[in-house]
Amino acid sequence: MPFMNEILPDTAEAFGKLRDSIFEGGELDPKTKELIAIASSVLMRCQFCVDVHSQRAVAQGASKKEIAEAIAVAMFIAGGSQLGWTNVYGENVYDIIFGEKKPEEPEKEKGCCCGN
Repeated sequence: MPFMNEILPDTAEAFGKLRDSIFEGGELDPKTKELIAIASSVLMRCQFCVDVHSQRAVAQGASKKEIAEAIAVAMFIAGGSQLGWTNVYGENVYDIIFGEKKPEEPEKEKGCCCGN
């Protein structure tokens, strides 16, 4: 984060303090925190973060299998979270597609999250 240190030093310092407050001490051991960070990094799609936290997890004693399991948990959450989208407007999407019921059009003022 050298550019942040140079351009926004107060922000960089605050971010560093936040990191330290999370990764130092606490109830969870450092290896567990790094495994959580790996899973979170996978979900955020940050390859740099996956690399950094994987190296740190290994340094804390994590095995390849533990890292793979953390990634598998992230994979499950990412896939499972999409199942919620099968219920559109409170109805099962398949009932809407293949049935008589059609979803109501969103109000023009509010629109859809995609901008339509």
